[in-house]
Amino acid sequence: MASIAQVSLAALLLLPMATAMHSDCIFKKEQAMCLEKIQRVNDLMGLNDSSPGCPGMWDNITCWKPAHVGEMVLVSCPELFRIFNPDQDMRVVSRNCTEDGWSEPFPHYFDACGFEEYESETGDQDYYYLSVKALYTVGYSTSLVTLTTAMVILCRFRKLHCTRNFIHMNLFVSFMLRAISVFIKDWILYAEQDSNHCFVSTVECKAVMVFFHYCVVSNYFWLFIEGLYLFTLLVETFFPERRYFYWYIIIGWGTPTVCVSVWAMLRLYFDDTGCWDMNDNTALWWVIKGPVVGSIMVNFVLFIGIIVILVQKLQSPDMGGNESSIYLRLARSTLLLIPLFGIHYTVFAFSPENVSKRERLVFELGLGSFQGFVVAVLYCFLNGEVQAEIKRKWRSWKVNRYFTMDFKHRHPSLASSGVNGGTQLSILSKSSSQIRMSGLPADNLAT
Repeated sequence: MASIAQVSLAALLLLPMATAMHSDCIFKKEQAMCLEKIQRVNDLMGLNDSSPGCPGMWDNITCWKPAHVGEMVLVSCPELFRIFNPDQDMRVVSRNCTEDGWSEPFPHYFDACGFEEYESETGDQDYYYLSVKALYTVGYSTSLVTLTTAMVILCRFRKLHCTRNFIHMNLFVSFMLRAISVFIKDWILYAEQDSNHCFVSTVECKAVMVFFHYCVVSNYFWLFIEGLYLFTLLVETFFPERRYFYWYIIIGWGTPTVCVSVWAMLRLYFDDTGCWDMNDNTALWWVIKGPVVGSIMVNFVLFIGIIVILVQKLQSPDMGGNESSIYLRLARSTLLLIPLFGIHYTVFAFSPENVSKRERLVFELGLGSFQGFVVAVLYCFLNGEVQAEIKRKWRSWKVNRYFTMDFKHRHPSLASSGVNGGTQLSILSKSSSQIRMSGLPADNLAT
């Protein structure tokens, strides 16, 4: 599955893996170059299908130039085999041009290039990549549904409108856009299980890749803003939240716009090949990769600083409690902050790129796709403030429904009359006011 190569942040941090995972594209590219090279040689030497000797050919593995009868041609093993079999002793493969045509390769690709091991590994990798794709598809779908529900809740209840929840809502939107961009990219580039995507180079395709990178980068910057906001809240005594919120908006959505726009312009002028899903030019790729890695590391520093502050606060005599309860609260706070800050991305951020490639994919793509779901559950559905507001609305609905049903029971003629709707609402309003004055809890009727 070549589509796995650059589906998520794994593509941002694991660039050399793209070569191994786009093996079908590499073979297609080599085939096109081979056929073009053979055509040039034929034109230069005036050869055609009826010319004596052996015509140039692509044998689905490597390229063989035209040769005269009795000539032996030597070629090296394709570079792709070295990626899959770095410990294999690669040798030269030869073919003889005979009167009957090309001879069989000697030594065979199995022996010279480890082709048998390559076929076995690519077969296992196809199954592995399909499994990872299924995992992250479920993860992003679950996150998208959960985040959408959380957004509706936070937007619906006015009492939940505050700077902290506004930042959460922007983070939720970034997770939603990231999931949507992954699905769009898979649909555009890899809808068919073949190598047609290797030669896609349309404006629409490139626009999809720009949108995908923008969504991923903005997601990481909103994770960074969550850490920055909480750290500033703990450090500063007087914190003008509303004034800083506008700067958060500029950083969260503006900085990724600049980075991705610069990358797109550079890519257009210096590396306008394919659908921009391969990033062979490392220098250009750092325009996006650098800010992402930087935000991850700054968030890690902020995370450590917040943990230190929490330890100091929990150990304060004013907090009370024994040592075990202090560490329990600290552990719970730490676990809550890890998905919000995206600290788990530091695990592989600076590890050698040829180490634990499969584990990285499962970690970055598989588990990372569920991050939006975890954040929505922790910071919306399990939030005490959100739960209290939902319960208050539920109680209000039940009380209003009770009075409506009671009123219909006592005054059936009025309830069935359409022209007295305004009178009914007035009576219901007065009844609610009288009940409040008589001593019912105010939050039972809160709307």
